[in-house]
Amino acid sequence: MKHLNILYISLSGNTTNFVERLTQHLATLDVCVHAINVKATPDPKPLDAPFVSFLPAFLKGGNGVNNGYTEILTGILADYLVYADNYKRCVGIIGSGNRNFNKQFALTAKQYAQRFGFPYLTEFELRGSENEIVRIGQMLLAYAQPTPSAAWPNPEA
Repeated sequence: MKHLNILYISLSGNTTNFVERLTQHLATLDVCVHAINVKATPDPKPLDAPFVSFLPAFLKGGNGVNNGYTEILTGILADYLVYADNYKRCVGIIGSGNRNFNKQFALTAKQYAQRFGFPYLTEFELRGSENEIVRIGQMLLAYAQPTPSAAWPNPEA
């Protein structure tokens, strides 16, 4: 069995729903997901294993083109990434949001990729469709590790 670590934040429940469904899908492909929602586990811990981040877009007003770039609500994920240089083990980030927000759609994740220097992998809308679960699940297989890392914190412990 392979293992995949995910660090994410979910404020409205959409990202949690997506990660839960993705976890179920990956289990059918013999991949065990270890996920941390930083909203539920806000005290940062050192993450000594590779992981993928998921980040919805929460921006302050504007249109995302010439204004509206100010991130709100999701800074706790940045704090977690900065702590103990965790961002160095992030293999990429996946953004989400509402396509109705045009240029602001998934913009926060794109900003994080630029800020921290890891790849922007892809995006999904709101809770994601079943096709997005399958597509992103296939993409993440490349990041699954053959053995779990003892250093990855177990939030249930």
